[in-house]
Amino acid sequence: MSALTLYNTRTRQKERFEPSEAGHARVYSCGPTVYAAQHLGNLRAYLVADLLRRALLAEGLRVTHVINITDVGHLSSDADTGEDKLERAAAKTGRKASEIAAFYTEQWLRDRERLNCLPPEVLPKATEHIPEQIALAQTLERKGYTYRIADGLYFDTTKFPRYAEFARLDLEGQEAGARIADVPEKRHPADFALWKFPAAGVRRQQEWDSPWGRGFPGWHLECSAMSVKYLGRTFDIHTGGVDHIRVHHTNEIAQSECAFDVHPWVRYWLHNEFYEFGGEKMAKSTGNVVLLEDLVERGFEPLAFRYFFLQGHYRQQQSFTLEAMEAAATGYRRLLAHAAEVRSEEGEANRDRIAPSARDFAKPYATT
Repeated sequence: MSALTLYNTRTRQKERFEPSEAGHARVYSCGPTVYAAQHLGNLRAYLVADLLRRALLAEGLRVTHVINITDVGHLSSDADTGEDKLERAAAKTGRKASEIAAFYTEQWLRDRERLNCLPPEVLPKATEHIPEQIALAQTLERKGYTYRIADGLYFDTTKFPRYAEFARLDLEGQEAGARIADVPEKRHPADFALWKFPAAGVRRQQEWDSPWGRGFPGWHLECSAMSVKYLGRTFDIHTGGVDHIRVHHTNEIAQSECAFDVHPWVRYWLHNEFYEFGGEKMAKSTGNVVLLEDLVERGFEPLAFRYFFLQGHYRQQQSFTLEAMEAAATGYRRLLAHAAEVRSEEGEANRDRIAPSARDFAKPYATT
């Protein structure tokens, strides 16, 4: 039996982790939308997932970790409006969307390596799994969960009675305050796109044929399609940022539980809070960002940032400042010095002296 206890967003309580398959933990993490460089706030989510994975390994479990690459379908608004972020970046720079995605995917992978994150077993790209996404949307259509409008194929959230449970949504309040001008033909404000059609007169680089016409998948569809392909119709843990709870992860749950006739689709959900920088949320949308490369150029070791990350609880907002980074860098250098000192010692380790410290080290994992 695993000694690991996790705070489960789904139940809003701490629970002992028990994998559905003995000895094997299956984990999915929402990956980057690769239209721009990933900032420190983005990287926090992957450090959390990496720390979780290492804790699972420390429990003696085999871990299958899947992280997706969003290289199509993520619109600038969660309300299924606005431009596709990759298409917008391509139009702004005059480059191909595929080139931009490849460039920033490599940047993200390089940052992960510099932060000593273990590579995932599977790193699927949304553009390479269009057939799976179309098949999932067809299943939902066949079961009566969808409707088609001029804008695309949509999921009818009223057909899923548990839709509001995960995020504790006030759907009546949402209905009352809805702006129908965003997508006028939507039946309900919470309904979301499974397959989108290009706007009239707009020429996109990324389009595919489908049973509903030429277009592209909605952002939420990819995570359900790819996680199920590589982890099975139900799996153990799903991770991501708190900003995904109300829309992205709520929609993933709705489409997955309806398509695959399962509940719960994922047993444990882990969400990390964001970083604050200059009193505001660190976010690409506002330009209030710091990159790992910025820290390197200032002379910081990348692992000093990981040390900074470890000083905050993942479910609490953490303020990022250069002063805090200086302190973390000092702490990291001291840790390296202690490690070098220990490695220089000869003889066998005293296991009896180590055991209490090992138990103390494991305690935080039991109160996650």
